[in-house]
Amino acid sequence: MTGFTVLVVDDEPLARRRLVRLLGKLNWVGRIEQAADVVEARSKTLELQPDILLLDILMPGGSGFDVLEQLGPEPPIVVFVTAFDHHALRAFEANAVDYLTKPVEPGRFGLAMERAKSAVAARNQTDRIAELQETIAALKHALREQPRQNQEFWVKVRREHIRITEDRIIRIQAERDYVRIHVDGAEYLYHETLTALEQRLSPEDFIRIHRSTIVRRNAITRIKQAPFAAMVAVMKDGTEVRIGRTYAAVVRNQLTKNWEINPSNALR
Repeated sequence: MTGFTVLVVDDEPLARRRLVRLLGKLNWVGRIEQAADVVEARSKTLELQPDILLLDILMPGGSGFDVLEQLGPEPPIVVFVTAFDHHALRAFEANAVDYLTKPVEPGRFGLAMERAKSAVAARNQTDRIAELQETIAALKHALREQPRQNQEFWVKVRREHIRITEDRIIRIQAERDYVRIHVDGAEYLYHETLTALEQRLSPEDFIRIHRSTIVRRNAITRIKQAPFAAMVAVMKDGTEVRIGRTYAAVVRNQLTKNWEINPSNALR
């Protein structure tokens, strides 16, 4: 036996590297592959037919649910690795093989992988497909049922703290371990990483267009071509924000299909 094949799906390189490092310590794991977004995850799942899928939930181009819905006839065993809301996690705890919350603790990771290993050895493909479909349905139902709260952020300015609600934010820029939050006519430095903050924002209202930038969807007035095949989002305050190449397809699919774009700025 050459060992099980494991596919690690996460849009954050640091998170993937940590999981790969932990997997490398398991002598029953053979091949380890990685995917950074939904499209790549679908492709590699169908191509490699991995035994185990370590799957994040929120990623560019969709979610981990979208990957699960298009599994082939022999689905892999799935372990969720996510910072997702605990209320939703409880909704599928009885059906999913296991889930891990970030940051991943090595001992807990080992336990989850032993469960996945046992499931691979004993699985019945028909039952696994039905079980995964139940898991997806339970998660989506839990998400719909959860009331959406307007997140708020308290930022320190000189000797006072100012409250900024999510609905005021136009865009957010990463600055190492901080982010700079832009609202109408002002900007504030906030002590949290962009990735951690992204988990708190509504994916219906915000979209990540660059590894260092998150913007409010309805604050984008147009998207235009820039030199060297680059793309730029023009915000309602006139700011032009570069769209990262790896995020371009997401922006095209999720934003421009609902817009009437000026022909001179049309995307080709």
